[in-house]
Amino acid sequence: MSGSDLPNSGVLRKSMTVSWPLAFGDAFQGSLTGRDNARLISRVYGIDPLRTIEYVKQFAELGDYLNEPVKTYSAGMRSRLAFAISMSIEFDCFLIDEAMAVGDHRFAKKCDVELFQKRGDRAMVIVTHQTELIEQHCDHAALLEKGRLKMFENVSDAITAYKEL
Repeated sequence: MSGSDLPNSGVLRKSMTVSWPLAFGDAFQGSLTGRDNARLISRVYGIDPLRTIEYVKQFAELGDYLNEPVKTYSAGMRSRLAFAISMSIEFDCFLIDEAMAVGDHRFAKKCDVELFQKRGDRAMVIVTHQTELIEQHCDHAALLEKGRLKMFENVSDAITAYKEL
C-alpha cells in the first residue's frame, strides 16, 4: 500500500497519499544525522525542510542526538525519529504497524494524541494482533488468514473470528 513493494498479483489503486509504516526507521541513511535524514525526506515529499526539522526536534525529543549519525541511535531513538518525520508530513492515510509502540509510556501517549486525536480525520490502516487497539480506533476490520483477506463490517465480529483461529 505504501508503494515500497509491488504486489505479486493484482493491482493496487489508490487516490490518496499513503504514509510508510509509522515508526519504520529502516529507510534512514545511517551515516547521515537525524537532522539530515529529516531534511532529505522533506525534499523527497516536497515540504519545507526547516519546518520539518523544527517539528522533529520538538516532537522526537532527541536533543543533541538529532545531530548525530542515525547508525548510532538505539532502536527507540530511530522509532522516535521515524514517527516524528511521519507526523511532519500531512498524509491522507497512515499505515500503522503493531510495532508502533514508541518509547516510554509518556512518549507513547504523546504519539497516541498526535496520531489518533490530531489526525483522527485521516484514513488509517492498522495491522495488529492487539484487539483492544482495533476496538478503540476502527470502524471496520479485516482478517488475513492463509493469504486471504476477509472483510467485516462489524469490528466485534472480526475480533470474534480472530480469537477463534
